[in-house]
Amino acid sequence: MHNLSLKTLSERLQSRELTSVALTQHFLDRIARFDGELNAFVTVTPELALEMAQAADAKLDRGEGHRLTGIPVAHKDIFCTLDVKTSCGSKMLNNFLSPYDAAVVEKLKSLDMPMLGKTNMDEFAMGSSTESSYYGRTLNPWDHRAVPGGSSGGSAAAVAAGLAPVATGSDTGGSIRQPAAFCGISGIKPTYGAVSRYGMIAYASSFDQGGPMARSAEDAAWLLEVMAGLDERDSTSVALASTDYSRDLSRSIQGMKVGVPEEYFSEGLEADVAETVEQAIGELEKLGAEIVRIHLPNKDLAVSSYYVLAPAEASSNLSRFDGVRYGHRCEAPKDLNDLYTRSRSEGFGDEVKRRIMVGTYVLSEGYYDAYYRKAQKLRRLVRDDFVKAFEQCDLIVGPVAPSVAFDIGEKTDDPVSMYLADLYTIPVNLAGLPAMSIPAGFARGRPVGLHIVGPYFEEHKILQLAHQYQQVTDWHHAVATDYR
Repeated sequence: MHNLSLKTLSERLQSRELTSVALTQHFLDRIARFDGELNAFVTVTPELALEMAQAADAKLDRGEGHRLTGIPVAHKDIFCTLDVKTSCGSKMLNNFLSPYDAAVVEKLKSLDMPMLGKTNMDEFAMGSSTESSYYGRTLNPWDHRAVPGGSSGGSAAAVAAGLAPVATGSDTGGSIRQPAAFCGISGIKPTYGAVSRYGMIAYASSFDQGGPMARSAEDAAWLLEVMAGLDERDSTSVALASTDYSRDLSRSIQGMKVGVPEEYFSEGLEADVAETVEQAIGELEKLGAEIVRIHLPNKDLAVSSYYVLAPAEASSNLSRFDGVRYGHRCEAPKDLNDLYTRSRSEGFGDEVKRRIMVGTYVLSEGYYDAYYRKAQKLRRLVRDDFVKAFEQCDLIVGPVAPSVAFDIGEKTDDPVSMYLADLYTIPVNLAGLPAMSIPAGFARGRPVGLHIVGPYFEEHKILQLAHQYQQVTDWHHAVATDYR
């Protein structure tokens, strides 16, 4: 059951050939069997999941419900969940029980999708490997020596290992797409504002965006359709003309212009990854797509711009964690200053502290114009590159990351090297565009992802291309031997 598509699971649930309780128990059994080593979950909620499954079955027995009713889901531990620990992978929130559900959780709960639990992540979504989590690192199902990517590594590993049929993730600089690529699954970052950020613990508010992680583009489309939409509690949420992301899945991509940036196939991209991505582009050409060579000349400005702006926003967002109202509080503080200092020093990990310090520095008097304001100008240049490129093509494709999943511990002592793992994904977040990673093959036994970027609110077009590619390839069906 764990390798079936959402469509097949839905059909079996709707026909009552399968019950939600049986399906949910199947995934809970797999979590109990495999997650002790994999560490994809921070919290597992078996009682709640089975209670929700029973409610789903009662609804389905009456001939009611949505096509996703009864299908279990795992939530990244960045989304607040009522009366269930929401830690954001940090000691700071190790004891935090949310008094409300995030908008995304609320929407899926309204469909009676049983929640299996909360997945592991880099602390406060700051990382590209899920190694900075207070709860320990997550392993890559394809190779336990490798990282699963980050920060949504727990969600990616859970779906790849068949511990959940679908999962939610969040993407600030590539945190859905990069782990999806490293774990051989499909993950989409919607246009900024398409999915409500209400109840999603903030890292960098002008970048953060929630999205689905699934085995296939079709599965991702199904989940995104219920995640997206206007939410008045989020001031950046957008009223969408349509959330029918499945509508064009079956349409041919004959004549679609697909841009390939020449800058993406230059120094820094490993040869075997480049070869795999080029083969995927060749498949798109066989399907009738017209390949157009384009330029994104300011690509190299993206990482430096991002690592000024995102830490600046993080330093502001994380100032609320002070040991006073909620979260970690130091023992026996001598005074208010001691309370602040020791609570934050004890509660935050090294990477979070590093980014808070960088962010506070670039926002400080005398440095704001030199760094923060200049980085905002570079952000506009990166955005303008995409706008010009989309005058020549419908979509842009390329690699998700410059390498396959790197080894555990390989980059932990070299933060800059870790940051460069997001070289191809960060520009999309700077521009606020939608983008997706889909499985495109393997290099050295580890998955490679194909990156698909679209114009604003053209998620349906991205999913169309991804689905058509997946009709002629089997990479999205591949399962690591240990988890079949």
